[in-house]
Amino acid sequence: MAAIPGGEFRIRGKGLGGLERTTARFGDMAAPVVVGSDSLVIVRVPDGASAGELVLGDDGAVWTCAIGLLVAEGLHPVANPAVDRWGSIYTTFSGSAGQRTPVSIFKVELGRAPKPLVTELMNATGLAFDTEGVLYVSSRHDGIVHQVSASGNLAPYVEGMGVATGMAFDADNNLYVGDRSGTVFKISRERQIYVFATLEPSLAAYHLAFGPGGYLYVTGPTTSSFDAVYRISSEGQVETFYRGLGRPQGMAFDANGNLYVAASIGGRRGVVRISPDAKADLFLSGPSIVGLAFSPSKSMVLATNHSLYRVDVGVQGRPLP
Repeated sequence: MAAIPGGEFRIRGKGLGGLERTTARFGDMAAPVVVGSDSLVIVRVPDGASAGELVLGDDGAVWTCAIGLLVAEGLHPVANPAVDRWGSIYTTFSGSAGQRTPVSIFKVELGRAPKPLVTELMNATGLAFDTEGVLYVSSRHDGIVHQVSASGNLAPYVEGMGVATGMAFDADNNLYVGDRSGTVFKISRERQIYVFATLEPSLAAYHLAFGPGGYLYVTGPTTSSFDAVYRISSEGQVETFYRGLGRPQGMAFDANGNLYVAASIGGRRGVVRISPDAKADLFLSGPSIVGLAFSPSKSMVLATNHSLYRVDVGVQGRPLP
């Protein structure tokens, strides 16, 4: 079981009690019970909770759980954070359309407060590392993808990417950029631009991630509550990998080929885990999650629309292609 504040834990069993007589706490912190019956108890994680055990009822029945710890707040991510090989986290303050924000990209080193890395980039959107560890950022404002130096300097890498949102690199260091109006572009290391695939337009963004077998996975939330994760072959052939998610956004793979998607399933919001044979379950509960990434320490880094959390889930992320 895993959650961030605002998420919920569900306990099923027998003789659990009723709503009026069931109590719950995380360590010494009381937690609200939103549903209580003899067979089901739903407990909401309060702000500030950090204990790894959920204690239910007066008899002290204990369930082990993982709760996200707040890493940074006052941000505005709209896609996956990026994590480098040393565990430093990179995220954006994207802002509303056309808004010029004082800081565009923040860097969060382990155990430290966020520090500004990039300024004066309007509507910073997607982040991705290439195979050499160089950071790239897209702008949905002008369709330009920039390289970002270690000191935060920008160098335009490619232009004309439409409403540029999510990005990912393949094993050959080709860059793929999602134009949310309906195109996934492929950019070679020589910066030649190709139309790799076309999809249904998204109201928000395309989110990209490479999985096993060289397939590119794409989400693009629409007004439907039954959206899909698409899989695109190296030849650009598009197929539906999984359908049935509400507002799917950022994605990441683990080392075993499981896909984790910020989305809702069955009316429950959080991070959905989809196995290689397309079986889905809710892995982590929490509101407003827009993206995720795995750290070298086997933690999951979660971006909501205003904060970053780290959850110790013990999952090894898939290495960069």
